[in-house]
Amino acid sequence: MIRVEIRRRDGLARTGMLTIDDTTIPFPAAVDAETIFPHLTARDGTNIPLSAPLQFVRAYCTNTGDQPVTTHPALDNPATSGDCVIVPGWHTAFFNPRLYVTWLIALKEKTPADTAWYAPGSALPSNVFALCYSGFDLFDFLAVDLKSAQGIFCTPEGEFPREAMKSGICTCDGCRNGDLNVHNRQALLREIALVRRFIDNSRLRELAESRCRMNANHVAILRHLDQQYAFAERYAPIARSGVLRANSGESMQRVEMRRFAERLITRYEPPKTGVAVLLPCSAKKPYSLSQSHRRFQAAIAGRAHELIVTSPLGLVPRELECCYPAGHYDVPVTGYWDAEECAVISGILSRYFARHQYDRVIAHLEGGALKVAELAAEECGITLEYSCREHPTGDTALVHLNEALAGERRVKDDRLHGMASWQFGVHMDTRGITSRGHFPELFYSKGNTQLFSIDTGTGMLRPTFDGWNLIPTGYRVSIDDFIPEGDVLAPGVVRADPEIREGDEVLVIGARALATGRAAMPAWEMEGSKRGVAVRVRKIKRLDG
Repeated sequence: MIRVEIRRRDGLARTGMLTIDDTTIPFPAAVDAETIFPHLTARDGTNIPLSAPLQFVRAYCTNTGDQPVTTHPALDNPATSGDCVIVPGWHTAFFNPRLYVTWLIALKEKTPADTAWYAPGSALPSNVFALCYSGFDLFDFLAVDLKSAQGIFCTPEGEFPREAMKSGICTCDGCRNGDLNVHNRQALLREIALVRRFIDNSRLRELAESRCRMNANHVAILRHLDQQYAFAERYAPIARSGVLRANSGESMQRVEMRRFAERLITRYEPPKTGVAVLLPCSAKKPYSLSQSHRRFQAAIAGRAHELIVTSPLGLVPRELECCYPAGHYDVPVTGYWDAEECAVISGILSRYFARHQYDRVIAHLEGGALKVAELAAEECGITLEYSCREHPTGDTALVHLNEALAGERRVKDDRLHGMASWQFGVHMDTRGITSRGHFPELFYSKGNTQLFSIDTGTGMLRPTFDGWNLIPTGYRVSIDDFIPEGDVLAPGVVRADPEIREGDEVLVIGARALATGRAAMPAWEMEGSKRGVAVRVRKIKRLDG
């Protein structure tokens, strides 16, 4: 008997519990495979190359009905929910990063979400972060034991000759006793424990960007995965906990960054005004809490639409400054924007201005931000006005900004409309809706009826039942004929709107009850999983009759 229970997700990576008969293993984990899969060593068809042609694979890849279930990129996967699947030869995929990603997508798209993934003979302290980032959960000691037999000292930063044991790099029991095999095994277990910690904190991406620097193939795998946006976006949560640290060039291609920009261009609706002011970002988030942006807002006095130019997000309208990741990212500030950075950010600005046209666009910028604004203006054929070219927070620059807006009418402050369009893809009628509270902890009501609040953790809107009436379609989860007593489990889900991702606010609809809450898994996983929490319920409303 085997059971897979996923506890936390971080993109493709997961933590959870794998139960095989009477043995329970918290994953990701490394184990002596023969203790939990005793028949595996005698199984045929487990050394077929990943690149083998279909006819060859069909002839030699067989399954006996035992766990784990053998799978191959060229074949349909016979695994069902709760199985453990094994991908023989996965260690060879590291030598071709492009095929690594191609094979990974082929395997993932035909395997149930609630299965455990085993990569035999693959895990080393230096690559296990990449394996977990790719969605593998279970490993063995074959790779590190082979390195020990070869006299190779393994660390998360790479592999070294055996003599490195004596250099003080590590002080584990194996190093103290001169036992290379013990050291290599412990190094693998320590790195897996670290990865598990980063997954639980929703920060595996930051660890991956750090670790991949020591191996060109690992960098290439990360970049190729990022290029598969449609695939990766399905797994990426709407928001993560804590600060998003964008410390490398790869950060610009993170799913969260691209999703923010795509929604900005395809969903977001700006307020009705003919004037926009481009502003620099600030270290403090949300921007409005910074001293510099308080000065900008005082000078603008509500007479223009405020757009913040920033890397790596590109463009952040004032209404979206709380939304993840706009209110949560941190970047190293150098004042220098490289050519790739300028090209990506100017491309976002150009696409935005091509869709949303203003009569006037005032650039209150300097340095790299000003450069990308000028590149975007040239590309989409708009003319920039300049209120400064350096020191935007200086008194002189602020006076010029104020003078540039003389005679302009005030723009209606409608943060709710902008957030709703970006988050839910709806154009909400906000007439008569008022806000209360202290920014960024705001509540929106109509009369005495509360409609929305802003979650201070994610910066996203949380609708009440009355608020959902203003969102006529989308983000619904249909359940069987029962009244939830707590969270909604995946087996109770009948259908989920395909745009739902982990962390989205959703409305649960049943014949006997409604519920509001937050999605704990994406829509496709809700519909295909046999175990796990689908929606973390915040409030339940019974329906009469």
